[in-house]
Amino acid sequence: MKKHRCGWCIGNPLYEEYHDKEWGVPIYDDSLLFEFLILETFQAGLSWITVLKKRENFRKAFDNFDYKIISKYDQAKINTLLLDTGIIRNRLKINATISNAKAFMEIQEEFGSFSKYIWEFTNGKPIKNNLKNHKEAPANTPLSDTISKDLKKHGFKFVGSTVVYAHMQATGMVNDHETKCFRYHEVGL
Repeated sequence: MKKHRCGWCIGNPLYEEYHDKEWGVPIYDDSLLFEFLILETFQAGLSWITVLKKRENFRKAFDNFDYKIISKYDQAKINTLLLDTGIIRNRLKINATISNAKAFMEIQEEFGSFSKYIWEFTNGKPIKNNLKNHKEAPANTPLSDTISKDLKKHGFKFVGSTVVYAHMQATGMVNDHETKCFRYHEVGL
């Protein structure tokens, strides 16, 4: 029997695998939350599939998404990244990733973990929407507006409301799987 998937991923094996195994699964691990934050930052203005295809290149280029290492990147490392054709070579996004690593650690220091900080916005539980079609999903919400403003207040860059909402979807803070999708009931209550 064929599984019903969200319409946005159908037809691309990489998208389907990402949808089936990762998208919308609640993430409470700081390292993974940071990885998705980097990827969403680079996705701003581009399609997610573009970033997904380069994910392993990003992993290599950005020291396995280790925010402690990234926070110490110097101009030589930035220059190396700007020459790396395996990633999205955008100086502003690269610089934002470095400053976001520093802000990430400051939030960890203040709140105990980034996970504790970010999940507090949803009282620690995923928001379960009831989308019949993936096209009903909003690009942003009042909550993503609030989180975006708070992240910016903490020094984050490239975290507009749309980027934040995509991050919320990817990390399971919001369940935007279509109600007929086999993952809708699997990814969180």
